[in-house]
Amino acid sequence: MPQNPESLTVGELSESELLARIFPRLHGGDSSALLLGPGDDAAIVAAPDGRTVVSIDTQVVDQDFRLEWNNGYRTTGYDVGWKAAAQNLSDINAMGARATSMVVSLTMPPDTLVSWVEDFADGMSSGIRELGAPDCAVAGGDLGRGRELAVSVAILGTLDGQAPVLRSGARPGDTLALAGTAGYAAAGLALLESGTPVDGLNSEQRTLMDTQCRPRPPLAAGPLAREAGATALMDISDGLVRDGARMAAASHTVLDLDPVALKELGVPLQPAASLLGAEPMDWVLAGGEDHGLLAAFPAGVQLPHGFTAIGSVEASAPTDSTGVTIAGRPADTVGWDHFAD
Repeated sequence: MPQNPESLTVGELSESELLARIFPRLHGGDSSALLLGPGDDAAIVAAPDGRTVVSIDTQVVDQDFRLEWNNGYRTTGYDVGWKAAAQNLSDINAMGARATSMVVSLTMPPDTLVSWVEDFADGMSSGIRELGAPDCAVAGGDLGRGRELAVSVAILGTLDGQAPVLRSGARPGDTLALAGTAGYAAAGLALLESGTPVDGLNSEQRTLMDTQCRPRPPLAAGPLAREAGATALMDISDGLVRDGARMAAASHTVLDLDPVALKELGVPLQPAASLLGAEPMDWVLAGGEDHGLLAAFPAGVQLPHGFTAIGSVEASAPTDSTGVTIAGRPADTVGWDHFAD
């Protein structure tokens, strides 16, 4: 009897058969950077700049996502593929670089549905295109069998002859600015983990949940920041305070956040906070995975489109602990730590 395509698992196909279903769905890119794509033992990617920007990120089931959440939402392959693309593209963006290619490693239990894997490939390709990285091609990767679902993506980028923008360049007197959202993904995670059924969420709450499942890093902001003379850049993946402290430490400065600006960032989170009895500011300060872009600009520089001033860079002192203050007082919250209990 013919197999039901909806119940077909990866364990019922050979690796070649599974790859034949995936390759046509993967984004090939619109640039000449990819000289040789999937099919050989390794891909070949051009590096006309002479420098290659490299990053890697991993998602593991029940650590970075759940297949079924407490509120009944089922994570799709599309969600995981989109998020894998988004978080890696954001790292390249945070260097002021342009993504050129990525390779993907997907480990799956044999009972994983083939349709889930196809959906994963579709989500990754859509994420690359819709987030604004048309030059980035999926150059290849690896499929493996394992006890749990895990995906790792290594991404390459180019600086196009420009200097990279590092997190270590912030200077006292600089304006601190944010592109993208803060706290949306954390609020979305709280909704996913709550007992409120997904079907009962309103559109505003659903938007927050979607940001956790399919983040939208502001990829246009990286090049704009570099062109405007940004002194420092970094991706906000582990929370504004935790990542801000990393920029402060690398730059030997203190980042002083403006409480009025922080309050404005928390306004869109109120629909979730009211439902869950939470404090929006906790999500703004400690919530990760929005993949916004934190930047420092010289004083007096007009901020590029999409950036909002959220504070200033100050000189550090020996008594500074976290490297991040709010109106001059130490911030008393932390962000995401992969190895914390």
